[in-house]
Amino acid sequence: MKHKTMAQFKALPPGSTIGIIGNGQLGRMTALAAARLGYACHVFGPDADSPAEQVAFRATVAAYDDKDALVEFAKSVDVVTFEFENIPHESVQLLTKHVEVRPGWNCLQISQDRLIEKTFINDCGIDTAPFKAVDSLADLEAAVEELGRPSILKTTRMGYDGKGQALIRPETDLETAYDSMAGAPSVLEGFVEFQREISVIVARSACGQWTAFEPAENVHADGILDTSSVPAHIPDGLVEEAVRIAVTLAEKMDIIGLLAVEMFHTKDDRLIVNEVAPRPHNSGHWTQDACYSDQFEQFVRAVCGLPLGSVERRNDLVMKNLIGFDVEKWPDYLNEPNAKLHLYGKASTRRGRKMGHVNLVYPLGELLKSKKA
Repeated sequence: MKHKTMAQFKALPPGSTIGIIGNGQLGRMTALAAARLGYACHVFGPDADSPAEQVAFRATVAAYDDKDALVEFAKSVDVVTFEFENIPHESVQLLTKHVEVRPGWNCLQISQDRLIEKTFINDCGIDTAPFKAVDSLADLEAAVEELGRPSILKTTRMGYDGKGQALIRPETDLETAYDSMAGAPSVLEGFVEFQREISVIVARSACGQWTAFEPAENVHADGILDTSSVPAHIPDGLVEEAVRIAVTLAEKMDIIGLLAVEMFHTKDDRLIVNEVAPRPHNSGHWTQDACYSDQFEQFVRAVCGLPLGSVERRNDLVMKNLIGFDVEKWPDYLNEPNAKLHLYGKASTRRGRKMGHVNLVYPLGELLKSKKA
């Protein structure tokens, strides 16, 4: 596909309205970044008094399949994007009849279904963990026979933060594991021995310009991201390879916006893609206090057709998620001179809920030095 040059592409001027599907914390931080650049945001989602609604110019509270509400929403904005991709494809098709949607439906279709996603990644010549489709107990038994134990059974759609997953251990009863998927189409992933998990976030504009943030090193707890750190402790050659993989996928998907690519750094120094997300990502929150242009500003720039900003990193950083009642430590973080607190405005706290994050800022080179020590 030929792309317009920056001179040919007409950018949305400040004062335009960005429509955001989804009204959670990613929409909130996108709306704040958009406001700095002079844009208004109209957010759309099913929850009242949402994190994004609290800071947006306008909010529509409606179900993702409410056709009348979607049409009115589309008529009120100049472009539509997503902070939450799991909406019915019929809703996206309806939106595209009335307004430009970025990224396009193909990007959402790939990322919504793990089986489609992994097949697409492999078709791009990029490795994933071995996988098999599972639609019955017999399928699961055959897949485990081929891929072995341990392995991970996941629903193909809607699972995130450890939801919709079952670890297949040597002692696991397969019927119980299959029943836990509640009949949903699933995929079994073979076990990958890895040293660490990393992620790369690519911004790509309508004219094909791209920038990539350097890899972050991620640590999960109970299936939810706990920390992201930069720099990641991987060889220089793998930094370049991680960026190459992420940019390749963004270009093959024809992304306009952001693409987050999660990868495993294996024991034998290879990179294997775990999953992708065509939107801002939790593992990119470190960019808010480490880079000249963070992931949310890059997202707005890309969607609106503006030149992309610098992704140069100014300092080392550890992003710490505040999950559930961890958020009650917020006064302590305000007393730490190197801590930058980001709270999401959620009215109620519950176990496993992302309530905010804190970015712990360090001088360039300090984290790498402490790691070697």
